[in-house]
Amino acid sequence: MIMFLIRTLVFLVSAALGLIVADLLLDGFTIVWSDWWGFVLAVVIFAILQSVLAPWTAKFAKRNAPALLGGVGIVSTFIALLIVVLLPIGGLQITDLLAWLLGPVIVWLITALATMLLPMLFVKNKVEERREDK
Repeated sequence: MIMFLIRTLVFLVSAALGLIVADLLLDGFTIVWSDWWGFVLAVVIFAILQSVLAPWTAKFAKRNAPALLGGVGIVSTFIALLIVVLLPIGGLQITDLLAWLLGPVIVWLITALATMLLPMLFVKNKVEERREDK
């Protein structure tokens, strides 16, 4: 149960980091900071959609378009962003074509890196705590 909670926390933090980095790099990709609850909700919904869409998109691509298997992460990120932007929660806005093209790539890249690196930080901290306990 603890590992599930840690994985969930890592996934939520990585999703938030991906969205924040895209907001910082792209003019048309905007987090509505005045509606912080909307942003939190956008992160949670985005993370849930990503966890559901990635395997579904991979299965669909494997069956119908094997050449697209390499881009499954970016496609599922695009779909998740599209759904989050269309929902009336108000935490995220994407307003121009460049943001729609580059946003999913940036968010996917940052979430992928954060999902790999954040658990290493947890492990490193646990190892250091155990060394200090000895």
